[in-house]
Amino acid sequence: MENLKGIVHSDPDILGGTPVFVGTRVPLQNLIDALEGGESIEDFLEGFPSVTRFQAIAVIEAGQLKMLEAAGYAHSH
Repeated sequence: MENLKGIVHSDPDILGGTPVFVGTRVPLQNLIDALEGGESIEDFLEGFPSVTRFQAIAVIEAGQLKMLEAAGYAHSH
């Protein structure tokens, strides 16, 4: 989660420590669920206007990097 510092955080006082987008009460899981359900990023951002496009893209890119690293295609810096 260090790649997402300033993008996503977990605070016991916000939704019991569920990872949320910084500056919001929107759980990271909401983005994952939306994308898995076939929604576009635009649909998600429209539904959760407190989340910025930058935040959503950063989470997607971090997930992509993790998958590539796990598959042995990317090297950690």
